[in-house]
Amino acid sequence: MNTGNKKILSKNKLLTTICYRLKNKNTYALEGSIFIAGAGIQWLRDKIKLIDNAYETEKIAKSKIDNDGIYIVPAFTGLGAPYWSPDSKGLITGLTRNTDWKNLVRAVIESVVYQSYDLFEAMKKDGLKPKIIKVDGGMVTNNWFTQFLSNILNVEVIRPIVQETTALGVAFFAGYQAGEFKSLKEIKYKWKKDTIFVPKINKKLRNNLLQGWQQAIRKTLA
Repeated sequence: MNTGNKKILSKNKLLTTICYRLKNKNTYALEGSIFIAGAGIQWLRDKIKLIDNAYETEKIAKSKIDNDGIYIVPAFTGLGAPYWSPDSKGLITGLTRNTDWKNLVRAVIESVVYQSYDLFEAMKKDGLKPKIIKVDGGMVTNNWFTQFLSNILNVEVIRPIVQETTALGVAFFAGYQAGEFKSLKEIKYKWKKDTIFVPKINKKLRNNLLQGWQQAIRKTLA
């Protein structure tokens, strides 16, 4: 989260970083690091071969009425913020005889959302209250994932037309430095939204899902 010229030192295990630097002036951000997000989808595809490509995951997630109590904590390289547990290993919990491979695919997608929720909660404890989240990258083409993100974070999620925002930002800044753009405000109007996702979930269901995730995290850390 961009915090402007204010350098916020987190008390909840987030990172204070330089968002960008222009004309010898720093703009700061509070950052949370998730080690495994989109890489979890690659794991499904390349290692346990449950899918052939990432685009299948939306249809698979939609095919399940709920998550059947299945959670995957993708601590394949330890857990990042706000836990910082480098020795943790991945965990699957809630398995029954009714569990099938589609449950596992959905659980990996859900895990990205739950990890994001953990970061948002840490930010709130540090006094920041994000009202929206702007998303980018390959995973956001999955409408089910992006809607679930809005549901669990309980905020609007905005997906841009150009989803490779990192590359676009580099291009914009290069243009700004070269004089192609006269101001940051001019760049701001170049950014265009594609879709806004708003929360659509029963409060009790949301709380139950988060309790299941928190229990899975406790087991992982144990």
